[in-house]
Amino acid sequence: MSLTTPEEHTPPSTTAAVAQLDAVVAGPVLTPDDADFAAELAGFNVAGVPVPALVVGATSAADVAEAVRYARANGMRVGVRATGHGPVIDGQGYLTITTSRMTDLHVDSVAKTARVGAGVRWRDVLAATAPHGLTGLVGSSSSVGVVGYTLGGGLSPLGRQFGFAADRVRRIEVVTADGTIRTVDAGAGSDLFWALLGGRDGCGIVTAIEFDLVELATIYGGGIFFAGAAAAEVLHAWREWAPSLPDAAGTSIAILRLPPDPTLPPPLQGQTAVHLRFTYTGDPAVGAQLLAPMRDAGPVLLQNVDVMPVAAMDAVHMDPPGPLPSMERGCGLADLPAQAVDALLAVAGPQVPSPLAIIEIRLLGGELVRPQGVENAVTGRGAAYGLLAVGVPAGPLGDQAPAHVAAVNGAVAPWATSGVLNFAGQTPAAELSTLWSADDWSRLAEIRRRHDPDGMFTRIG
Repeated sequence: MSLTTPEEHTPPSTTAAVAQLDAVVAGPVLTPDDADFAAELAGFNVAGVPVPALVVGATSAADVAEAVRYARANGMRVGVRATGHGPVIDGQGYLTITTSRMTDLHVDSVAKTARVGAGVRWRDVLAATAPHGLTGLVGSSSSVGVVGYTLGGGLSPLGRQFGFAADRVRRIEVVTADGTIRTVDAGAGSDLFWALLGGRDGCGIVTAIEFDLVELATIYGGGIFFAGAAAAEVLHAWREWAPSLPDAAGTSIAILRLPPDPTLPPPLQGQTAVHLRFTYTGDPAVGAQLLAPMRDAGPVLLQNVDVMPVAAMDAVHMDPPGPLPSMERGCGLADLPAQAVDALLAVAGPQVPSPLAIIEIRLLGGELVRPQGVENAVTGRGAAYGLLAVGVPAGPLGDQAPAHVAAVNGAVAPWATSGVLNFAGQTPAAELSTLWSADDWSRLAEIRRRHDPDGMFTRIG
C-alpha cells in the first residue's frame, strides 16, 4: 500500500479508532481530548510537545505490533516515544506509540549481559548491575532511556576505553512495518541489526535489546568548575592536555550559563562557568596525577573529583535533572587547534550575551574509533572531538537561540566532520545523511526501503 501524507489523510473516526485499538492492546489508547494525553507524551524537552492524532501506551511488544498493524491498515504514519529525550513526532495522521511502560529488565551476572525493555532508563540498569560489580556504557545522564541512546550510538564517558554502547549489543527485538515481532542479531537479520545500531530511525520499533556489560564498580572522576572569566585560559589548557590522556581516561569541557537556581551549589548560582569533566577507570592515584595539570588552569568555583561508584556517575557531568525547553545542534571535529577555540569563544564566550546554556566539547578517539563487536552503522568514529551547543528558547534572549546555536556550529565549520547521531540535534534533515559515508548511507537507505517500503516509520535524512 502507499501511505498518504498526514495533510492528505483523513483518519478513521476517533471513536472507532479507540474502540478498535482498545480491543487488541493492553495499554491505554488516547486522543488529544483525553485528560491524560499530554502527560503520556511529556518529555525532557518541553520546547516541543507532540500532538499526534492517536497515542497507544504500549505495555509489550504485542501491543506495539497491534498498533503498527492498525496504523498500516489505516494509512497512518508511526512515531515512538520512550523517555522523551528524542525527537518530537506529531501531526494529523500520526500514531505515536509510547514505550515507557515496557520496563522489563533482566541481568545475567554470569554471562555479564542485560536484557531491557524499551522503557528502561539507565538508572534502572545501574541499580541492577552495581551489586554484581558490572555496568553498561551509560551516558552523561542516567535518566536517559537505554534503547534510544544505544540505537543512536550511545556515547559514554567510558567510551574511550570500551567503545560505543551500540558496539556491545547482542540481540534486538523489533517490530517491523508489517507488524511482525522479530529478533535480529549479527547472524539472523544482520542487515537490519546493522542499520538499527547507529541508524536508529526508520526501520522499525525496537522493543528490547540485549547487551554485554563490563566489569567496573568504581571510577575516579568528577568535575572542576572554573570562573567563566577564565574561559580562554582554561579551554586552551584543556585543548593541549586532553589529547595526552590514555584511553582509560575520558574528559569533556563546557561553558555553562547557569540559572539563579537555589538547588544549585551557591558558588554556581547565576554564574557563567567552565566545567571540566573527567573520568578514569584505573588507579585513583594515577587518575589524580593525570588531572593535576588542569587543576590550576583558572580560578576554581567548585570541584567534586573523587572515587565514586559507577552508579553515581551523573555527578561527573551534572546534567539538568528535570525537563526544560531546549534546542541543540552538534557536529564532530577532526581537530581542535587554537584557532578553533578562539573562533568558538568569539561567538559563545562569557563576554557574549547569549541564550546558550551549554557549549560542550568531548574528547573522542580511543576505542570509539572501531566497532568492539560486529559492524554497525554508528557515526562519528573518525572524529577526534564532539561539539554540542544547547540553547534555551525561553526568557529574554530565547528568540535568538536558533541563531546562537547556528553561530557555534558555523564558527567551527573549518574543522567539522561527521559526528555522533545522538548529538546532531536540530541538524537539517538534508544534512544528516552526511554523517555517514556515501556507501553506508546508500546501504542504510536501501535497508530502510526494503523493511519499510511505504515509509510508515519516521525517518531521518
